[in-house]
Amino acid sequence: MIRSVNLSSVKKIIVLGFLFVCLSLIALIGLTHYNVNQKNQLDHEVLITIEPGTSFNRFTKKLQNKNVIETRFWLRNYIRINKQYADIKAGTYLLKPTQTLHEILAMVVKGDEHQYSITFVEGTSIKEWLELLAKTENIVHLISKTLTDGETNKFSVSYLNNHQKEKELRLLAKQFNIDAPSPEGYFYPETYSFSAGDTDLAILQRAHNKMLLELDKLWLKRNPNLPYENKHQALTMASIIEKESGKHAEQDIIASVFLNRLDKNMRLETDPTVIYGLGERYYGDIKFKHLREVNQYNTRKIKGFPLTPIAMPGQRALEAAFFPSSSDYLYFVSNGKGEHVFSKTLKEHNLAVKQYLKTIKK
Repeated sequence: MIRSVNLSSVKKIIVLGFLFVCLSLIALIGLTHYNVNQKNQLDHEVLITIEPGTSFNRFTKKLQNKNVIETRFWLRNYIRINKQYADIKAGTYLLKPTQTLHEILAMVVKGDEHQYSITFVEGTSIKEWLELLAKTENIVHLISKTLTDGETNKFSVSYLNNHQKEKELRLLAKQFNIDAPSPEGYFYPETYSFSAGDTDLAILQRAHNKMLLELDKLWLKRNPNLPYENKHQALTMASIIEKESGKHAEQDIIASVFLNRLDKNMRLETDPTVIYGLGERYYGDIKFKHLREVNQYNTRKIKGFPLTPIAMPGQRALEAAFFPSSSDYLYFVSNGKGEHVFSKTLKEHNLAVKQYLKTIKK
């Protein structure tokens, strides 16, 4: 009888012990899920970089050092239950105070890196693009290594608008398989997102691909009567339109003026091409000697198109080049108020110029 009672007690103790362990595990799992679904300790946004090969333990230590978490216990316990969250991806991530620890885990497991951005403005030049890229942080700078002449092994961004230094321009054009003496105009201006560690060449490649895509689409839809022998000439026209006016409503009419001039075998006579041809010699004003200078960009001296585009045209300027307004205008001049006055005859144009001079005098 005594032996029977002892066995019964032992069984009860075992059962109670088992239940206690089960309840403790359930409680621990519940507390783990509860704590992992709480917001982190940050009071401001923080960038954190996970290097390739970083273990989960090192990752939680980094979180602790960044004051994202107070203790690593809950996260380390969580991946024992949910092993899929241990597969963190290398990269740079933006942690926000509003995020729970579970959301942070999900982000780094997915590899949803923080996206930086860089904006290339319509009408800017390749020189300005390269200068902007050179001072942009969090990207790998390869352009300076790529654009070497094989002799000095040096490259200077300051050369890029000096047409006596054409070698660097040709090297850049070659890098992107551009069949032109310069890559000017062949990159689409807009805002591009990138992750830390992306290269400047990769960003330019995306801009180049976008411009080629837009050119292809517009070329297929073009009016066959337009005087362009190829896409290069159309792109060059778009760049001139872009530099002549940033006012989108005028660009279709400006396009018609230049196309009317070409139709009548007149020179384009556009100052932005003269300025571009001067390169580093332009100091803010065009002198009479500049207008008389013969080069491949001075459209006051040469007929037809300049050698290359003179800037990166935006979407509206591209569309204006391919779908211009229909007009009889041959001239235009600024009205001194950010718009232009268009004329059909030289006499009308000269009067408009006189009015413009009066306006700027005032």
